[in-house]
Amino acid sequence: MSENLELVRSIFEARERGDYSSVEWAAPDIEYVVADGPEPGTWTGLAEIAEYWRELLTAWQDHRSLADEYRELEDGRVLVLGHSSGRGKTSGVDLSALATPWANVIAIRGGKVTKIVLYNEPARALAELGLTA
Repeated sequence: MSENLELVRSIFEARERGDYSSVEWAAPDIEYVVADGPEPGTWTGLAEIAEYWRELLTAWQDHRSLADEYRELEDGRVLVLGHSSGRGKTSGVDLSALATPWANVIAIRGGKVTKIVLYNEPARALAELGLTA
């Protein structure tokens, strides 16, 4: 297993436990891109990304990002296919029941994550990468 894949697995193992607090794996100028979905956008740097996640997580109880599959890409990036679980604090909506798949394309340089692109539509990520499901 490559160092990049090990790093990405360690990030998602924490998120599967509901721990989003670790940032030692992130480059200071990390870029987080939401490519599609209801609120696409780009956030740069640890402070902006932390604020984005704080706002997102306040709406959910027991939110988890669960990785289903990891794929190493030729250029050193890692593709993670997964789904989310949790329950809306106000609505009570169960994310697991909604089948909320996602894909992350994670770029790494010098042992640090430099960019994460989130796709709420995994098929779009696969198409852009020239991959199949």
